[in-house]
Amino acid sequence: MPNLHDIDKRIKSISSTKQITRTMEMVAGAKVKHATERIYAATPYSESMTEMLQGVAERVQASENPLLEKRENVKRILAVAVVSDRGLAGGFNSNVLRSVEKTIRAKKAQGVEVEVIACGKKAIGFFKYRKINPVLEFADLSADPTFEEAKQIADYAVKAYEEGSVDEVVLVYNHAKNAAEQVLREEIILPVDTQAVMAAAAGSSLDAADAADQSADTVSASLEFEPEPADVLQRLLPAYLRTSIYHALIDSAAGEQAARRTAMHSATENANEIVETLSRLYNRVRQGAITTEINEIVGGAAALED
Repeated sequence: MPNLHDIDKRIKSISSTKQITRTMEMVAGAKVKHATERIYAATPYSESMTEMLQGVAERVQASENPLLEKRENVKRILAVAVVSDRGLAGGFNSNVLRSVEKTIRAKKAQGVEVEVIACGKKAIGFFKYRKINPVLEFADLSADPTFEEAKQIADYAVKAYEEGSVDEVVLVYNHAKNAAEQVLREEIILPVDTQAVMAAAAGSSLDAADAADQSADTVSASLEFEPEPADVLQRLLPAYLRTSIYHALIDSAAGEQAARRTAMHSATENANEIVETLSRLYNRVRQGAITTEINEIVGGAAALED
């Protein structure tokens, strides 16, 4: 059985750790509010961009723009993994990284090559450890993403897709569903699915076929474009991709802070339970030591009387 000194030292160590986790929980809580405000601020622009794309895409055939044309034979995929620069966030990073790794293995088994864009130090370290060199790396930006980061990702993806070096672009990140839950999302951002865009703009949960039927039954307003819709779409699609990627980055940032707050809250509660258990053990050992001393004193006194 450990002595009183060891137990007391252990209690002080865990109490010190508890103060750290409690502080990190409070800091993450404050950052969640800031990250959520960024999402609310960016949402109206993102929704307007989606509505504008919907109006133009209805008047353009997929063959008129390479970013709309779906490749029949997918030989190379670009996966964009969005995680954090720091740990201590539960399964926030591992969910995304394992999903991308699973995709890489499955596609390689089918003869499909996969390139990776790593957003976050954890993704960079994860892939390099597995001998996978990302084509683009972004570090120290996970908690405060910039539009420039989204622009670089979108520009690379658009150029690679137009040149034919990439046949599909997948964005993998954690969506901040609420303050306590994050949902893993895998979104194909290239080629752009206009039917999905139309469904999103309508705020509907219909699938692509139902969305197409709904759009066919809807009487659209007569609009004139200057320049032609195809020319407008050529400028609009890259802007739409940049906006979508940026929205995913700030969404992931909010999810990161929420996950860290939850993880630190659990760590603080666990520390409280351990301190309580050790305190009971300390009192029991101390009581045993006192009882032993009393018995020795009583025994000594009885021996002297004899």
